Amino acid sequence: MTTADLFRDLSDRPAPVRLGDGAWLLPRFACDRAEALLAALDGVLRQAPLRHMQTPGGHTMTVAMSCCGERGWHSDAAGYRYTTFDPHCGRRWPPMPAVFVELAVAAAATAGYPGFVPDSCLINRYGADAKLSPHQDRDERDLSHPIVSLSLGLPARFRFGGPRRRDRLLRTDLEHGDVVVWGGASRLAYHGVLPLAGGRHPSTGDCRYNLSFRRAG
Repeated sequence: MTTADLFRDLSDRPAPVRLGDGAWLLPRFACDRAEALLAALDGVLRQAPLRHMQTPGGHTMTVAMSCCGERGWHSDAAGYRYTTFDPHCGRRWPPMPAVFVELAVAAAATAGYPGFVPDSCLINRYGADAKLSPHQDRDERDLSHPIVSLSLGLPARFRFGGPRRRDRLLRTDLEHGDVVVWGGASRLAYHGVLPLAGGRHPSTGDCRYNLSFRRAG
């Protein structure tokens, strides 16, 4: 099945919402593929289990993480970086499932970034009260490629701003199947996630997953 087959009919989805210059929210973009995405995610996490990484400052992240693709993102006392091998086991990160790649390619093209093909997927699991402080995604070698961010499970309160830390952060509620894509003038926009509220989702239980697709190499 091709990407065109998966995403041929977008007529029943809400219109994209502009979050900034080159930044778009695609509501419910992945809802029709959510089950396949979650099944593939389960296979990835069996190979590279979630873990709570340490920041260079010694803090433990509230979000549990893993990765797949040619490169994975890692954080410890030595800093933030991409690695070819999972530091926890010494093996290569699991391959990125085809359904992941197809989703990322289709979402990027819909948001105005044709030709984007990710080589890394950062997997974040948010439990109750987990959060992500405002930050920039700037560890990738070539910042001309966009970020494609998929939400699955419980709703999240996403904050998105500008390239300066003092820029105002606007709040956007993200639901199951929503995708946010940002690049161009917004590629280094500060963004974060407020503490996750408790609850249960029929597809993921008491958590939210975020799949963040990048071109790291």
